[in-house]
Amino acid sequence: MLSKVVVCIAATAPFIHAADVRIVEEIVAKVNGDIITRGEIQHNRQLLEQDLRNQGVTGARLQDELKSREKDGLRDQIDQLLLVQKGKDLSLKVDADVTRRLAEIQVQSKITDPDKFHDWLREQTGMAFEDFKQQMTNQLLTQKVIGEEIGSRINIPEADLRKYYDEHKGEFVREDQIFMSQILLSTEGKTPEQIAAAQKKAADLVARARKGEKFGDLARSNSDDPETAKNGGEVPPFKRSDHLLRKEIEDVVFTMKKGAVTDPIRVPQGLLILRVDEHYEAGQASFEEVKEEITQKLAGPLMQPKVRDYLTKLRADAFLEIKDGYVDTGASPGKDTRWKDALELKPQTTTKEEVAAHHKKKLLWVVPVGSSKPTGSSAPAGTAAPPKQ
Repeated sequence: MLSKVVVCIAATAPFIHAADVRIVEEIVAKVNGDIITRGEIQHNRQLLEQDLRNQGVTGARLQDELKSREKDGLRDQIDQLLLVQKGKDLSLKVDADVTRRLAEIQVQSKITDPDKFHDWLREQTGMAFEDFKQQMTNQLLTQKVIGEEIGSRINIPEADLRKYYDEHKGEFVREDQIFMSQILLSTEGKTPEQIAAAQKKAADLVARARKGEKFGDLARSNSDDPETAKNGGEVPPFKRSDHLLRKEIEDVVFTMKKGAVTDPIRVPQGLLILRVDEHYEAGQASFEEVKEEITQKLAGPLMQPKVRDYLTKLRADAFLEIKDGYVDTGASPGKDTRWKDALELKPQTTTKEEVAAHHKKKLLWVVPVGSSKPTGSSAPAGTAAPPKQ
């Protein structure tokens, strides 16, 4: 994933024998306990260029746009890292949001097999599935920090929200779509006695769910599908028009309301229990259904200057050092961010392997704060669209 930035120790110490030369990655900024590398900045530029090309920007216009936006490259990465760190300090969780966004992308890809979907994501993004998932986690975490620390303090009068709804009703016409969670009890390779026991267990789980036990907890403890069980049983959303569900299942779940739980359904893998987490019926969405969405639309322009002020404050409170030759265009006025003696602090370079391990955990080059997604993206709103590599 990292661009192949090669810095040879021999370049600064010519007396070292050729056999001792090591490939390293240059650190250009330290942000509290984390780092930003030159390779990450270069890779971020490549992603920006690809995204612009995907939008049809070419030639001189492409170069002008790159020159205009890449000057803020280090700023955007520092912004992202500070917000991720703040989210962790606030103990914010976005696991359920990540699961839902990934499920939406999978439905849009029309690939139901998890392994094939992971391969498709790699082709589209140049990233392993876990790296793409971490990128999305970091992005959603920054959005949640901004929402809680800034957005929650912005009040849009309900009259303005209703006015927007009345003037833009066409934006809120929905298809018949359903969000569900599942519990799967496998019967593959089981004896008749074991199948009977599974049937009894399935009936018991349905009864418990209908009495009010949390379906997600039941799924985590009982489902034999590990991929969905770890996320409380959540599965991709389905539109009726896609016809991706077996007809006998589709005919049942699309007649159910939010919170309803099916009887056990026999499928090739075993016994399936489904809970309807949300059901958007086809037609015009009501104001109450889309009120939060409208609030976010109207709050966006009001939030941008406040976000910048907030990030300036985070910088003022952070341990931040930037190497000579690199500029943070969002610097906090009066804060000394000069690179100190490398011998007294962390080294300016580290091994390529160490940086790769760090980079796997800390993806710093996601969509910068304030970016807007072009329409037509295959990714859900607020998610970095997978650029074609």
